[in-house]
Amino acid sequence: MAPPRRWPPLRLIPEMLSAAWRRSLVPLKTFWRRSWFYRRLLKGPIADRLRFYPYDALPGRLEDADQALRGRFRFNGESVDIREGSVFDKPAPSRDWESALHAFEWLPPLSAAGGEPARVLATNLISQWIKRNARYSLPAWSPDVMARRLIHLFAHGRLVLAHSDILWRSKLFVSLREQSRAIARVAAEAPEGLPRLEAAVALVLSGACLDDHGRRLEAGVARLEAEVGRQILPDGGHISRSPEALVHAYRYATMALDALNAVGRDVPQNLRAAHDRMAPMIRLFRHGDGALALFNGGGECDSRMIAALLARDEVRGQPFGHAPHSGYQRIALGKTFVIMDCGAGPPGAFSTGAHAGCLSFELSASGQRLVVNCGAAGSLQPRLGDALRATAAHSTVTLSDTSSGTILAVGWARKLLGPRLIDGPVQVGTRRVETAQGVTVEASHDAYRHAFGVVHERSLTLAPQGNALSGLDRLVPRAGTRDGTEFTLRFHIHPDVRASTSQNGGILLKLANGEGWRFRAQGGGIAVEESIYLGGEATRRCETCRSKSAGCSNRSPDCT
Repeated sequence: MAPPRRWPPLRLIPEMLSAAWRRSLVPLKTFWRRSWFYRRLLKGPIADRLRFYPYDALPGRLEDADQALRGRFRFNGESVDIREGSVFDKPAPSRDWESALHAFEWLPPLSAAGGEPARVLATNLISQWIKRNARYSLPAWSPDVMARRLIHLFAHGRLVLAHSDILWRSKLFVSLREQSRAIARVAAEAPEGLPRLEAAVALVLSGACLDDHGRRLEAGVARLEAEVGRQILPDGGHISRSPEALVHAYRYATMALDALNAVGRDVPQNLRAAHDRMAPMIRLFRHGDGALALFNGGGECDSRMIAALLARDEVRGQPFGHAPHSGYQRIALGKTFVIMDCGAGPPGAFSTGAHAGCLSFELSASGQRLVVNCGAAGSLQPRLGDALRATAAHSTVTLSDTSSGTILAVGWARKLLGPRLIDGPVQVGTRRVETAQGVTVEASHDAYRHAFGVVHERSLTLAPQGNALSGLDRLVPRAGTRDGTEFTLRFHIHPDVRASTSQNGGILLKLANGEGWRFRAQGGGIAVEESIYLGGEATRRCETCRSKSAGCSNRSPDCT
């Protein structure tokens, strides 16, 4: 893997200066927002009930509720045990864990568990938070954390509001009034991408669920329209190119549309149209097991949540074969699915979770994953974050152990702009051919043209019955080609698949259901190596079918 780029490109300097200016204002903003004068701006009428509880498809994990009832708070793979005192007084193991705690991510599982113990714990935790966070502080009052907290309170607040004490209810609604007015003021400061969309949805829900400020709903709708216009592409994909980000954007959009319908407010046509476009794109990314393919920082996601969301899709739009704006191709024949990344990296600030996996693909058969990408580190393996974003962690070709895109190195540029993906492909071409012999997708990218003088071309063909996938990878020389460049072709195999070399050459792949596939490659030796898979909630070891060679020759993989 190529090391992260040491110096940022000159084109990023204006953004760095702007980010540095905004960061320098944080202490001043914090001082102002903690002042008595600012707090007076958050006063006003107080609602006495929630008019509407939006449906949230986020599954409440009962095991998380059980852990919380036992005093263990686990978020993002990290946990803190509470024997006495408040969890809000304990040192946080990380900023992500602290943000999840203040975002009330413990409320959905407790709501799903129900019962008196869960209600008492949730009520006590909310009381503890209000007592300690009445005044502005970070990260508790940052716009992204505040947005998630409000969404959870509106969607799952029935647990604590039913049969609650009138004095306690009044304290909660005072806090909801102040948070709703605060999110209206700071929503634009949320980080780019999904957090800013969450802030807009929280503003819409606060206007629909509370009856203390009628104009807040209109402000929220206007902000949501703007963010949907910026983030949802014409084919329904999310601008980050992350399948998981798309699912959560659809989840939030569904909640907002439900809220508008509940209060009798007409849904703007562009919001409705974007919502209808997103569902087919989600279906494009689904494997046979109902969960998502792993591209650009997204995980598998919970298949139950995906199914619940798509069940509410009234249009029932079918998945596309080619999503040109999002940059993906899908082939579905028989019980076999192939999903291929045929796009360049996301723009600017939306690329902080993007991967250098252009022309990588995933394959599932009979409802089970076969060929995969390695996934995203998240909080499970933070030290592997950059490595899992490199080309070698994807099922595609890597030249001279060099990633097709680089990530901003640790330093001031990364602190200011985040771990952006830069220097990826500029031109990505794709073509789809459907014949009686199957469906073929041909694609190419030029990410290696500057350094090695070659263009990577890949062709994948799935047989009509879905029982054979054949492919051809070509490194086409251009001016300045370096002779003898070493390249490696990797196919990461899902952990549930067992790989073993056969006596007649090739590799046998045995799925958990007993079905077998055979992997073969021409033009060089093949081997099985260790790999890692982080598509779900645990780090799992897996294997990779690897073919390695020197020189820009053709490579013909075949899987049947």
